[in-house]
Amino acid sequence: MLRSKRHLAVAACSGIALILAGCSGGSTVDDDVAGDGAKAPTKVSAGYVSAIDQIGLPAGVEAGYFEDQNLNVKLADPYPTGVDALNALQAGQVDFVQVGTPAIAATQKGIDLALVGNYTGSASRRSIDDTVAVVASGNSGIDGKDLKTLRGKRIGVSEGSINHLYLLGLLEKAGLKTSDVKIVNTEPPDMAVALKTGGIDVAIVWDPFPITITQQVDGAKEVLRGGEYIPFVGYIVTTAKYAEEHPDVVQRFLTARATTDQWMRENPDKAADAATRWLPGIKKAVALEAMKHNVKQLDPRFSACNYLALDTLARLLAAQGGVKAGFDVNEHFRPGPILKVMADDAKLFRDLPEMPATAKIKDGYTFDRTAAEKACPS
Repeated sequence: MLRSKRHLAVAACSGIALILAGCSGGSTVDDDVAGDGAKAPTKVSAGYVSAIDQIGLPAGVEAGYFEDQNLNVKLADPYPTGVDALNALQAGQVDFVQVGTPAIAATQKGIDLALVGNYTGSASRRSIDDTVAVVASGNSGIDGKDLKTLRGKRIGVSEGSINHLYLLGLLEKAGLKTSDVKIVNTEPPDMAVALKTGGIDVAIVWDPFPITITQQVDGAKEVLRGGEYIPFVGYIVTTAKYAEEHPDVVQRFLTARATTDQWMRENPDKAADAATRWLPGIKKAVALEAMKHNVKQLDPRFSACNYLALDTLARLLAAQGGVKAGFDVNEHFRPGPILKVMADDAKLFRDLPEMPATAKIKDGYTFDRTAAEKACPS
């Protein structure tokens, strides 16, 4: 009954100005000790980026899965980028955020991050990228089956982000260099206009933007999706200090997220419906299409493959001068809490692909690239 009431409350809040305390996006759990002497919920603040692959956090709050772990989660308004989310974490405005490749540069700037779980990626194989796609204008001449047709084209990506790295993966596969194309730094919300006005010939971006761009630009079409060109990564992140001081909270937080992820994998239509309430401006049809791809990457587990994924992307970025070389993934992963969730609540992961035995890790694992490459299938 309580969970049903929360759904109604959130639905009511989504259509009006968020001026009431209960409609801020945070948990509706009462912070007082219950009359039966139960322990008061632990207050936690968390943030997410306004993207379909990050919907698990607000969807889990809405569904009551964090409350089930005795957590009172207050959600920040959605951030436009992972960099903004990390800035909020560093400023102490939130305890947890969800972020991918921007975490690499952030650690090199002195932010002591702890990667405690996944919100998107794969613990069973080396590369997964189903939520990113290539959208080309009608007269671009780009053929997704012949990547050499990218030569000489103006390609819109967000420099330093995962779509930029996907382009690098495509170029490597095609035997092309970055000098063979014109990279145009373009934020996802601006890509449709850039494609329509001829500023770019092709947009490479994550969902839901490939879907909305094809709807907004006459003649535009999705010519390629996924293909395992790169490992798509996204981590649940806190500070090293918070992870050290609150291991039980981290574990409960990850349990709630793993529960949410399984629910989303089993109910993609309902997850898409939740996205329309938490992601500004997204339409139900778009959310439904995007969620079909998103659920393929909902794997909260950690294995050697996750370390390999981040190391691979750090090397790609360093080769382009985006970050310094020598990024050590061992310094930032904190696998203990999620490994405990995996052991204590194995049922939350039973529908996921089996991890290779040699890719399974224990707390205290030290990443070795050669061994990880052998352990993780491509």
